[in-house]
Amino acid sequence: MATMPIKQGEVVLFIGDSITDAGRNRESSAHMGSGYALMAAGAFGARYPELGVTFYNRGISGNRVKDLVGRWQEDCIDLKPDWVSIYIGINDVWRRFDRNDPTSVEEFAEGYRSLLERTKRELDAGLVLIEPFVLPVPEDRKQWREDLELKIRVVRELAVEFGARYVALDGLFAEAATEAPAAFWAPDGVHPSPAGHARIAEAWLRVMGANG
Repeated sequence: MATMPIKQGEVVLFIGDSITDAGRNRESSAHMGSGYALMAAGAFGARYPELGVTFYNRGISGNRVKDLVGRWQEDCIDLKPDWVSIYIGINDVWRRFDRNDPTSVEEFAEGYRSLLERTKRELDAGLVLIEPFVLPVPEDRKQWREDLELKIRVVRELAVEFGARYVALDGLFAEAATEAPAAFWAPDGVHPSPAGHARIAEAWLRVMGANG
């Protein structure tokens, strides 16, 4: 099992798109939304109350990698986190299919790498990369696999390159869909149900060595 690396008084940032956002109140800097970020932070705090770790959520619905690049100073660097957990990529796939506005694999990799390089250079923060997933609800989501799998490969390669902890969701949700219908975990194939968010939180805690 992974060693739990988060130390006394550290700051953990969750950042990404709508799955991280999960309806957070933008007027409150400490609001965690109602999804996996809240669940992971709550479970962590319950297990390690003595550490006094601070969690932030800076997910914004609809974001792609290029959007994170544009707001990285304010929503990451300025918060001075010790750990940065990034969950991005599904909108880089989705916009190709619903708006004919694709993000090439090269653009995705370049933007993502720039985030990681800047984070290591300016903060030397620990990194957690969460891969995007999709389930076939509705059936047309199956068309996304070609694009999604290329972007998942980018995230995996960057995790190795930067020594990040890695949360492998695509396989996790494929396995979950053998236990209950895919729509139980993500009603539109993308946005998790409460049970889906709980699975993500459990996976995040496990990767961080904080699941027991």
